[in-house]
Amino acid sequence: MKKKGFITGLALVLALGTLALSGCSKKEPASAAGGDGASQAEESTASDRLSEIREKGEIVVAMEGTWAPWTYHDEDDNLVGYDVEVAQRIAQKLGVTAVFVEGEWDGLLAGLDAGRYDMMVNGVEITDERAEKYDFTVPYGYIRTAIIVNGDNEEIQSFEDLAGKHTANTISSTYAELAESYGAEVTGVDDLNQTFELLLSGRIDATLNAELTYYDYMKAHPDRNLRIAALTEDASHVAIPLRKGEETATLLTAINEALAELSESGELSELSMKYFGNDISQNPQ
Repeated sequence: MKKKGFITGLALVLALGTLALSGCSKKEPASAAGGDGASQAEESTASDRLSEIREKGEIVVAMEGTWAPWTYHDEDDNLVGYDVEVAQRIAQKLGVTAVFVEGEWDGLLAGLDAGRYDMMVNGVEITDERAEKYDFTVPYGYIRTAIIVNGDNEEIQSFEDLAGKHTANTISSTYAELAESYGAEVTGVDDLNQTFELLLSGRIDATLNAELTYYDYMKAHPDRNLRIAALTEDASHVAIPLRKGEETATLLTAINEALAELSESGELSELSMKYFGNDISQNPQ
């Protein structure tokens, strides 16, 4: 009886052990699958910039803050401008708040590259070179580029006349690139005010900038002896650059939808008239 009981007990232990081992082996794949699923879900969330933005409740917007009427400070030191309000309305469409970070042009692009900013809203023109590096939204502005010179300067009448001349612009801007393409020697500056200071003091021959920026500057400084020497025939397309990649795909779509709604409602046109006295939201061609 004792021997039989021992064998029976041993069989029971072995059976329970087998069941236990069997149970572990069944749970492991389930656990692994569940782990992978959770990992994939976390990866998906982490790589979806729009989801992150909505979870935080804010979108970080990079801009210079020194380029009227696009982005600048008013008399009370409030950050205002066409780009400021466009960004705020995009944020509203996304259901979040726009948080602005100001800095120099090159630093803003570097911050966008590093993922410190969600988007850069700063009158950025689309170029082939930039389109290779960034994903651009649909255009929300169309502008012509002007060569701005001292009123007494008669040497520069066209873009071809820039050859051998000295100009100034923020380095890596489309204006600097355009001037260099015509043979000008470009001096790098930090902002628009510094550019005009160099021009008015005679230390440079010309500067390139948006036609409407010139009109805005002259409206604020009617005593300055400056004129437009030439204009580009075609309008540049102004849009919002985002980092390339799957993580910004849904964000890009959402911003494009927001811009389309702002255009259809006439809000972009209203903002254009408010800051430029002209509707730059529509392609003149």
